[in-house]
Amino acid sequence: MDDYRRSRPVAAVAATVGSLLALVALAAGSAGAHEEYVADEEYDVPVAEFLTDALTDPLVVGPLVAGGLASLAVLGGYLYVRPAPRDVAAFRDAMGEYTRYVPWLLRISFGIPLIGAGFEGYFVSPAVEVELRLLQVGLGFLLLFGLGTRVVALAALAAYLVGLAFRPLLLLQLEFVGGLLAVALVGSGKPSADHVLQRMAGMHGTLYGRVDVVYDHARRFQKWNEPYKRYLPTVVRVGLGATFIYLGLTQKILRPGIALAVVDQYDLTSVVPVSPELWVMGAGLAEIALGVALILGLFTRATALSAIAMFTLTLFALPDDPVLAHVALFGMASVLLITGGGPLAADGRLTEVD
Repeated sequence: MDDYRRSRPVAAVAATVGSLLALVALAAGSAGAHEEYVADEEYDVPVAEFLTDALTDPLVVGPLVAGGLASLAVLGGYLYVRPAPRDVAAFRDAMGEYTRYVPWLLRISFGIPLIGAGFEGYFVSPAVEVELRLLQVGLGFLLLFGLGTRVVALAALAAYLVGLAFRPLLLLQLEFVGGLLAVALVGSGKPSADHVLQRMAGMHGTLYGRVDVVYDHARRFQKWNEPYKRYLPTVVRVGLGATFIYLGLTQKILRPGIALAVVDQYDLTSVVPVSPELWVMGAGLAEIALGVALILGLFTRATALSAIAMFTLTLFALPDDPVLAHVALFGMASVLLITGGGPLAADGRLTEVD
């Protein structure tokens, strides 16, 4: 146990509320990566022992409580003051202009990682070294082109779920479930091969229209599916939020050995001079808090923007963390930045806070 513990610097005692908020941001961004991808080793740290030590240490519990209360105070203050309402309205309007590109953004966000995984020699997650090059590259390019988009997305999801049954490590890329379901829900959009072919098939007198056998079926399905497309933000929120919660729990709080190894490996205690235990607990709780906020649809755009900032910070702070492992997360967070919380979101009970 003494091997992984480090002396707590005096600076932690005098940490201010501002430094606590900085800790949350840096912890979520830096230690909040896929630890499985960057850790050179994993310490032998029993979960119960780690949690007992951390939760009975005032220098861990105190900053966490203070940081949580400070965050709640900031949110409450925003709701009370409502600063810069015109800026918020302008931002929402600007984001709304990109709605037409959401299907394209989703296709790119999952097509590129699949192609990269195929060529790099792993299956979806860099932790699963299984070469399925033809399958993944084929599915990825079809998503990029937008050809048979809904069928391809469901096929990719089925491949992921089959792989998950044999390799539970694929849960590290849990966002593939919500993301591929979102692609299947919203379809290919424009620009896409599906749109071009459908236009050609629907135009009277075209040669292609005479041989196309899916046009009528596709039109009927699109008409049936149209009312459900409004739930796209809900699917993305839940998918991304569940991923955050899973990573926060399994890669930090319930697996402290690998998280503490990452903190030591990158000397994160020199970035914010607090104990390694506080780094791990702060990172895990920050990710869980982001996940819960996303699932609830609470301050969705602000939460999505925080997630994007976290991913960006991770890529700079942990150079060994593979970029492709974050592309889908970037895409899903960007979608929420555009759409907001959508139906079934707590934002709907608040006045224009998403």
